[in-house]
Amino acid sequence: MATRGSRSEKVKRIFQQFDTNRDGGLNREEMAALVVAVNPRVKFSDEQINAILDEVFRTYGEFIDGEKGLTYDGLLRTYDDGAGDVDRDFDALGLELNLDENKGLSMVSEASSSSIVDERAIASQKKQRTAAWAVSPNHGIVFDDTWKIVDDLEILVKRLKAKQAKDGKLKGDNSDAFSDAGWSRELGTSAEISEKRVFWEESTHDYAVFVKELGVLRNRADGARSREEAFDGHMAIGRVLYEHQLFKEALVSFKRACELQPTDVRPHFRAGNCLYVLGRYREAKEEYLLALEAAETGGNQWAYLLPQIYVNLGIALEGEGMVLSACEYYRESAILCPTHFRALKLLGSALFGVGEYRAAVKALEEAIFIKPDYADAHCDLASALHAMGEDERAIEVFQKAIDLKPGHVDALYNLGGLYMDLGRFQRASEMYARVLAVWPNHWRAQLNKAVSLLGAGETEEAKKALKEALKMTNRVELHDAVSHLKQLQKKKSKGNRGTNGEGGFDIVEPSKFKTVGERTTVRQDLANALEIRAFQKITRLSRCDAELLKKEMSETDVPLSYSGGGGPQKSIRKPNLEEILRKFLHFLKPETFQGAVKAINERILSVLDETGSARVDLGMFYAILAPICSGSPEKRKRVAFDALLWHPVNEGSTQVRKVDAVRYIKLLRAVYIPSHGVSEMMEVHGEADSSMVSLSEFLVMFDDPDWGFGIMSTLMKLEAGDRNRHGRHVCSVCRYPIIGSRFKEMKSHFSLCSQCYSEGKVPPTFKQDEYKFKEYGSESEAMKDKCICFTSQSHNAS
Repeated sequence: MATRGSRSEKVKRIFQQFDTNRDGGLNREEMAALVVAVNPRVKFSDEQINAILDEVFRTYGEFIDGEKGLTYDGLLRTYDDGAGDVDRDFDALGLELNLDENKGLSMVSEASSSSIVDERAIASQKKQRTAAWAVSPNHGIVFDDTWKIVDDLEILVKRLKAKQAKDGKLKGDNSDAFSDAGWSRELGTSAEISEKRVFWEESTHDYAVFVKELGVLRNRADGARSREEAFDGHMAIGRVLYEHQLFKEALVSFKRACELQPTDVRPHFRAGNCLYVLGRYREAKEEYLLALEAAETGGNQWAYLLPQIYVNLGIALEGEGMVLSACEYYRESAILCPTHFRALKLLGSALFGVGEYRAAVKALEEAIFIKPDYADAHCDLASALHAMGEDERAIEVFQKAIDLKPGHVDALYNLGGLYMDLGRFQRASEMYARVLAVWPNHWRAQLNKAVSLLGAGETEEAKKALKEALKMTNRVELHDAVSHLKQLQKKKSKGNRGTNGEGGFDIVEPSKFKTVGERTTVRQDLANALEIRAFQKITRLSRCDAELLKKEMSETDVPLSYSGGGGPQKSIRKPNLEEILRKFLHFLKPETFQGAVKAINERILSVLDETGSARVDLGMFYAILAPICSGSPEKRKRVAFDALLWHPVNEGSTQVRKVDAVRYIKLLRAVYIPSHGVSEMMEVHGEADSSMVSLSEFLVMFDDPDWGFGIMSTLMKLEAGDRNRHGRHVCSVCRYPIIGSRFKEMKSHFSLCSQCYSEGKVPPTFKQDEYKFKEYGSESEAMKDKCICFTSQSHNAS
């Protein structure tokens, strides 16, 4: 760890190097030369340089000395705040320290002693054993006695580190446990600490002794002459512990500092950082909110820290899966500090995460404009471009991310997926192989490598890759993939045509598909119901009881707002809606919840928020959700009706306006059956029809097979049986084991899975003028049918 003296001396040498006119300040021209010199690999445009200089001169206005520019103290402060890495810049400039001129810059002796007092005597009287933060104007140590506590604590930590390293108990790994460092390093360790996360062994005797001795130092801080000095002591103890990645102990100190000065921003902010690193995201969020409250009421003294509080609050919310809410705070940060490239990158990534691709591209391009070598931003920009269909540009941007960081797993993996989508299977398998070179146990990459090899026609290699994936994880989809490969090989040996994982097929027009029996689902209805079922699975709304919606309506008081049409609405902003969804889907892990919100945003909120106001009619939202939640069909329809009754103009009545019911059905179809629904959407004005609709009339409208949501009965059938397997039956087209309903063609006796039936695929060997299908929900139904047929044939024969 660099000493305080050596650090400030390095900054002084950098300052002197660029203060060419020797006036004691760095003007814009001199500062520009410094920025270019310490970033030799980056080619800055004049616009970028000006943007960076504007930000520095605005943020550090208190250190600007008229025409002279940024003072030495100002440059030191920029480094203290994490805007640069002193050691890296010093080395990049090829500078050297003159140790003869600067006595006392040598490191403290490694010799240890049984007495803390003896060891402190070895340390320099100028208190060199401190990190850079200790001399920062806003975060530094104020009282002399605090320096003594810090020196003693450094000795305790060094002693613990020596003992745990000697016993082989100090563990580290290559994963970066922190968010990447941007304008500020507040969620990461300082530049002087190794980038690797350190895991201390807390169950040892050495650690217990350390905690006990640490308690003595905390008592010393508590025994200070004033509350301010005690606060200074606990903050300094927390900072040292945080620097050494002793996060649990650092948290104790920051919490104590919060008690001593509850309205100070810093202890809440740093307690939040500790909690985030420890994976306690909800508590971290609470601390950041307290820091935000203190900063907003504390005047301009905390203005410089506000952008980072917003960023860290957003990161903590993302840790909980609350991405729409995180977007709000990243935006706030970028507004306060337009050159905060990390806030822009995080905003872009979060927008991509909720499916708002155009806005994501804009934010990510801005982040790259400010920081052209930002590999993560390039990776997410490419993903957003791919989602928008701009594949060739996406490939270029992915390649740029990989050039900047050759082992960038996300970029390699996502580029593999893009190549798969384009049918360039050989290139895809190469990308997945590169992912596995960096991360050998990445089972999804291994599985995708197998699929891409299969697409490239390398069946034997695909089989090997699939077996490797099976060793890594025992998921049922991998077992299905293995049996799929076996089926393909059987078909191959029989000489059937077939490429890229499927037996050949013809697509037949819908009119040629006939159904046998009332229970057999019509092909188009099944296609729509399968799409809705897939949406249910992504969002997990089929695990959310419709009664919860009713409960939320009765317990929530939503203020009225007025839309452009002038009518009152119970509308709320999307981030608030996300909080309600979190209540409904409380059982989901953060990343799964994030996927659910993305799907809901893309499919439902995009239709409900036509104007892009980021506000949604809450009653209509509940009514749209109700049919795909769990519960009997009667209960779901009743909750939808109740949600319409909840509308301000219908409240207190037992009937809803017909215009609202019609609009609801149209929106329902626009969301879930878009091929029909969009064309049906039209402006519905309240003046056109003032009649009211009762529950029974509403149910008739809802169940109408042509203009309502009659598809719900098919959806219920899928919900009940989409895990059913049919023995050894495989689909005659895709060759996968049949799960869900089996559709048997009654003349040629081939079977199709739900997906191939809904898409109108038939094996090319069976060419017929029309195809008659009977649906079997389970193998027992098929056996029963077989027995009935056999019995009737026996009767006819006799």
